[in-house]
Amino acid sequence: MKKNTFISTIVFVSILMLSPVLAGCSKKTAADPARAKEVVVYTYDSFAGEWGPGPELIEKFQAASGYTLTLVDCGDAVQALNRAVLEKDSVQADVIIGIDNNLADEARKAGILAKYEPKDADKIISRELRDALGTDGLLTPYDYSHFAIIYDTQSSTPAPHSLADLTKDVYRKKIILMDPRTSTPGLGFLAWTVALFGDGYQDYWKQLRPNILSMTPGWSAGWGMFMKNEAPLVISYTTSPAYNVEYDHDDRYQALVFDEGHVQQVEGYALLKNAPNEKGAKAFMDYLITEEAQSILPLTQWMYPVNANVSLPDSYRQAAPVPAKTLTADSRKTAEALEAVPALLAE
Repeated sequence: MKKNTFISTIVFVSILMLSPVLAGCSKKTAADPARAKEVVVYTYDSFAGEWGPGPELIEKFQAASGYTLTLVDCGDAVQALNRAVLEKDSVQADVIIGIDNNLADEARKAGILAKYEPKDADKIISRELRDALGTDGLLTPYDYSHFAIIYDTQSSTPAPHSLADLTKDVYRKKIILMDPRTSTPGLGFLAWTVALFGDGYQDYWKQLRPNILSMTPGWSAGWGMFMKNEAPLVISYTTSPAYNVEYDHDDRYQALVFDEGHVQQVEGYALLKNAPNEKGAKAFMDYLITEEAQSILPLTQWMYPVNANVSLPDSYRQAAPVPAKTLTADSRKTAEALEAVPALLAE
């Protein structure tokens, strides 16, 4: 029997990880005067964390609006979505951040989103990026990049030139991936294989299986392993090596661009249906695409901002290649793969 993998597979993980955090914010209700001055946002670890855009966004949004911004770290965006679904009858947050083009259909089906288009979104954000998340006004992009294999150039392992190359014996236990059930980069890599191999994606994953060193729950854990030299290859973004150039002045890590094309991630955010503080939520949503807010993203999110008026740092020009070809995965087939691949890997 077909089931909703996003909800049923990771409920237990989400409850274990998130209930201590959420217990604190759930004490406030819409009737609480203090809640009317607070905007609660569900997001993921690299957004809310110390080195992400969260701390600076909190400070600047409060100064600009007078609202207190509370970012709830749900682990990964998939887990944030799952939490919002679990709470749909007793909504605790106002906004959800991190619903990308691979999660958008599931978020819509869950019925947790309310329509709201931030002020001047049609002028600030390109039509292409807005269309990537749908045309119904439920989701608004805030950043984007392409998924890519990141390669350690100091490794003795040769660089692959395609996804098919990753199945070769030379890459045995050399690749770090993320679980597509709990991680958007993991889901993005899965979508990439579906886009490229179509109905043959299961055969590809069977060949790839011996070469996977680890499939971590989220991006932070996988990237951490890569930084500790546990493997020479990791799934991430074309923009990721810009971090090392910017802060370490090191071009050791390279985003590999394959002629066959790459899948793009467009990350979006949305107003939650029946949000306790709808007015504050809309104020935050308006703010997130302003030049002030978007200028925080390149050196914290390590993704491209959707506001084209933001100047990019030199590190992006040096280490963030833009693939010539963008692939699109069929969302229905990706959903099928989300059930099939974890089962295949567990055999």
